[in-house]
Amino acid sequence: MFKKNVLWSTIAILLIGTMLLGACQAAPAEEPVKEGETGETVAALPQGQELANAYAGHYKGTVVTMAGPFTDQDEVVFNDSIKGFEEKTGIDIQYTGSKEFEANINIRLDGGDRPDIVDYPQPGLLRYAVEKGYAIDMNTLINPDWIKTNYSQAWQDLGTMTGPNGDIVAGIWARANGKSFVFYPKKAFDEAGYTVPTTWEELMALTEQIASDGDTPWCIGIESGAATGWTMTDWIEDVMLRVNGPEAYDNWVAGKLKFDSPEMNKVLDYIEAIWFNDAYVYGGRAAITTINFGDAPKPMFENPPKCWLHRQGNFVTTFFPEEAVAGVDYSFFYLPPIDEKWGKPVLGAGDIYAVFNDRPEVRAVIQYFSTGESLKVWVEQGGAILTHNDASLDWYVDPVTRGVAETIRNATTFRFDGSDMMPGAVGAGTFWKYMTDYVSGSITRQEALQQIDASWPK
Repeated sequence: MFKKNVLWSTIAILLIGTMLLGACQAAPAEEPVKEGETGETVAALPQGQELANAYAGHYKGTVVTMAGPFTDQDEVVFNDSIKGFEEKTGIDIQYTGSKEFEANINIRLDGGDRPDIVDYPQPGLLRYAVEKGYAIDMNTLINPDWIKTNYSQAWQDLGTMTGPNGDIVAGIWARANGKSFVFYPKKAFDEAGYTVPTTWEELMALTEQIASDGDTPWCIGIESGAATGWTMTDWIEDVMLRVNGPEAYDNWVAGKLKFDSPEMNKVLDYIEAIWFNDAYVYGGRAAITTINFGDAPKPMFENPPKCWLHRQGNFVTTFFPEEAVAGVDYSFFYLPPIDEKWGKPVLGAGDIYAVFNDRPEVRAVIQYFSTGESLKVWVEQGGAILTHNDASLDWYVDPVTRGVAETIRNATTFRFDGSDMMPGAVGAGTFWKYMTDYVSGSITRQEALQQIDASWPK
């Protein structure tokens, strides 16, 4: 009897075990959907396989973190620009903007608190992360052929940096702005019969022609409160690129080429020919340091114009009269080259995106950011100029912005604002101060250059 009970107990246990095993096989635990598990064969897009997978819903429910300097309205517009992608793919791009971004990002990276993607407002800040080996080579995240196709060589060069194991494509470019532009009152300019110059000689001939007609050619002002002088440094940077080329420019920004050098003195010869000729500047040389940079272009819009030419970045149009119509009341031309062997360099700034964590959904997002479509909404709302070759010029809201975008995209050389890249004590300190003193006449050119050199950190 005992043996029978044991037998039946054993059989019962085996039956129960079999039933439990079957139940487990019939209802497996849910697992995240991985690539290829949707049953759908997805052809790769030019940017990469992961972007195609994302549009097929493979990464729905995943999160990609992003950090950068966009705050306030810029953050709102950025989030608007990525909303469509998030809805199509189910990827949640969680952007965190900070006004203290520049001061905090390296601390976060060093501490291991690394966002998936970081938006840098200048390449100098990213270089630290590259040298530390934190940034991931874009050629391993995005199809390298796409990078070469969708960015000009100038932008590719600017995104290439040296890490512990050699050169990498450290980031891809998003928005940009340019400073190498001369704005003018188009309607009055055309009525006067003036012609847009394409060489420096033609620019100086136009300057003399306007002066000979009894008018003042240039609107120049460098007053900006504690930042007085930055406008002069922009002129110097633009002319440095045109006279001495990008290599000399890079050496100068890095402190390897002195301010008191033949190269810099040659630059200032070109600038003095305009700035220090009272017949060429509104109010004369003495007024330059007292006229606010935002007020400087306003005499262009008087009838008749009190001055005709204003070299400045594309942002300056926000200081133009509200009723002024782009392409009608004002337009711009590219600040002409001086030595043609340096091509058509453009001075400016921009945003470069770097990646610090490699996951399929992160690859999908950065591949998306390598397309103009990623910021189309921002372009259409105004305030963004794109570096992507696949961004349509028809997206831009007016002909002036469209022309600025085309100039930036086609630049043979693009360099960041030099004073922004120099040590703060120089770039936003002695460079501004002593150039202002030099323009005002309180010190000589030589004294100004030597003072700046003496201030460079040892």
